Amino acid sequence: MRCPRTLGCLGDVDADGFCTVCGLTPEPGRPAAQPVLPGGPAAGEPVGDSSWTVAGLVSLPVLSFPRHGRASAQLSVPEGSRSCAQCGGRVGRGGADRLDHGYCPACGTPFAFVPALHPGDLVADQYEVVGYLARGGLGQVYLAEDTHLDRNPVALKRLLNKTSAGALAIEVSERRFLTTLDHSSIVRIFNFVTTEDRLFGGQTSYIVMEYLAGMSLHELLLAVRLGRAGVTLSLVDILAYGHEILTALEYLHGKGLLYTDLHPGNIIRTGDRIKLIDLGGARRADDGTSPRVLTPHPYRVGDEEMATHGFTVRSDLYAVGVLLEELSKPVARPLAPDPVGEESFRRLVGRAKAGWRRRFASATEMSEQLRGVLRELLPDLPAGRAQEPSAVFAPTAALLDAGLGAVPPLASWIEPAAGELPHHGRPAPAAVAVGLPVPRPAAGDPATPALALIGTLDPRGLLARLAAVEAESVELHLARCRAHLELAEPGPAGEALAAARALLGEDAVADWRLTWHEGLLALTRSDMAEATGRFDEAYRELPGEVAPKLALGYCYEQQGRAELAGRYYHTVWRRDQSAASSAFGLARLRLATGDRAAAVRCLDEVPRVSRHYDAARIAATRVLGTWLGADPPDAAQLNGAVRRLDELRLDGGTRHGESRDRMTAAIRQAALDLLLAQGSDGLAGGETLGDEVSERSVRTLLESSLRALAQQARTPDDHGVLVDRANAVRPLTRR
Repeated sequence: MRCPRTLGCLGDVDADGFCTVCGLTPEPGRPAAQPVLPGGPAAGEPVGDSSWTVAGLVSLPVLSFPRHGRASAQLSVPEGSRSCAQCGGRVGRGGADRLDHGYCPACGTPFAFVPALHPGDLVADQYEVVGYLARGGLGQVYLAEDTHLDRNPVALKRLLNKTSAGALAIEVSERRFLTTLDHSSIVRIFNFVTTEDRLFGGQTSYIVMEYLAGMSLHELLLAVRLGRAGVTLSLVDILAYGHEILTALEYLHGKGLLYTDLHPGNIIRTGDRIKLIDLGGARRADDGTSPRVLTPHPYRVGDEEMATHGFTVRSDLYAVGVLLEELSKPVARPLAPDPVGEESFRRLVGRAKAGWRRRFASATEMSEQLRGVLRELLPDLPAGRAQEPSAVFAPTAALLDAGLGAVPPLASWIEPAAGELPHHGRPAPAAVAVGLPVPRPAAGDPATPALALIGTLDPRGLLARLAAVEAESVELHLARCRAHLELAEPGPAGEALAAARALLGEDAVADWRLTWHEGLLALTRSDMAEATGRFDEAYRELPGEVAPKLALGYCYEQQGRAELAGRYYHTVWRRDQSAASSAFGLARLRLATGDRAAAVRCLDEVPRVSRHYDAARIAATRVLGTWLGADPPDAAQLNGAVRRLDELRLDGGTRHGESRDRMTAAIRQAALDLLLAQGSDGLAGGETLGDEVSERSVRTLLESSLRALAQQARTPDDHGVLVDRANAVRPLTRR
């Protein structure tokens, strides 16, 4: 009977009613038996405080598993699960007269549902059989002990269909390269031996492999679904397992090999590792003739892709995406520390499962994005964490701020309207377009070496240099696009982008660099709906990157969608405290609700090592000590601004200078406004506001500040305006 639960699942249902592929629970009304898991109830328990680290981010507990916990004295395969390992046809069925071993009537492949070896058998005068372990797609697996080497446990894998040409080809292939593989997340192959074949006569071959005490991810998933006490599976765990699987695939792919048979039953969680097992389906990437392993649905790609491309790196990664999704479906987990993290997880899976052209092109590429998603889901991140390196975006020194983090310009006093801070310092879309991170040039592009030599120039100079580069290059056109954006020339920028698209041809639909630049171009044109759509597409393609989330945060802020803007800004800031633009974005959102204290808390989180630390301190001082639109500060806020003013590093670190004079004048002006509105209650004395705060003392100090500002004027007219303002605020002279 086929699995009734999962749409499209082709697994069989075993004697207890559980699907042998997806592990889902029985049909309604059918009694459920607890799964037989390795080692009994105590297997898989943590070993004290021991742990192992994955990706430098996650500490997973070391688990205990009994030495022979997975071995069984006999092999039992329910009739509903008896299928040919080669063609998938039903074999060995038929009630009382069914065959336990024989040949598939459809394809002639041998099958066996009884063990060929029994406890106590000695194989090749070296390996003593302990028990039966498993039946894989191409053979049975037994636990044995190496009598020549301290009775170390090993696994013996027998090829069921060795008499077929396909099985012989696989065996020869395994003999050629499997013993050379050496990776911590791949089962080791030690030896190849032969012994008498009791089932079919003659001799049969066995592969001697590393024995792994643990449980398969299929067993782990089943235990989670059935609520086994102490067995959990969080999204962090799933991504940590995914990372280890990808490192194994990256190793295999680097050797020119494809795995081709990835599913939960072929991955073991040992005490301190995740390991790929059953390398019977491994093949060279250029092998288009060897028989295909019948990987269970839904872990295999569709027939159309297989017919067009065959097994590829991308088909292996498709299986990883399905695995991550299947592991996450039944998981009862606490809310993630960041809701964007769960969305990023879904997008990671979505790209891994996407069509062949859009899918991740390498295990390295997918692993880079997975680590970014993992950081978003971690409940605790280290304090003072450094900037996250990105393989696809270059770091940017730009701060997305329109003046909140800068000392007020002299124009604030000469022409007050010109010095107002619109939207609490939110930058214009065109400024954001040239301030967002820039994609790193692709390594294989013919113009990348020239671009590295040219370096950073003003946009006019850059365009002149680019014109001298003789290459048909996508990166060249993208660089031209960005230069025209800096010059506020959206027309030529769009033409450069169109030229890049034409060069890419049919690959353009899957190139995120085009999508990113389309978003930048839309920002320059202030088309926020288009920009949001393009950056959302970039997020879909790069779920682990910070840059698309920062861009989306700004787009939603610009559209007045504060909740969404805050969600993305928070995600960026939580992950990367060098991305001060997100802290300023959060501060602006807080100011929009009138919460100066919350805005200051956001700005105070910018670490001292950040290049934007001083800008954040200036911004916090301005938030506390000056008018923001029609919102004046209160006495407590002004006192805080006065304290912070003395700590600011201005004018190159000197105690006096033009910037400090302007900051002091702004605070004194706010203090005078407050005194005129409600008196001096609550204002503290000091150098900035005088020892005894009063309207007269503050007027005197503000007059002095304005006369100092007059010395900064560049024209006689500006000087006259500032002197007039100084005269207007000075206290009346007593006669």
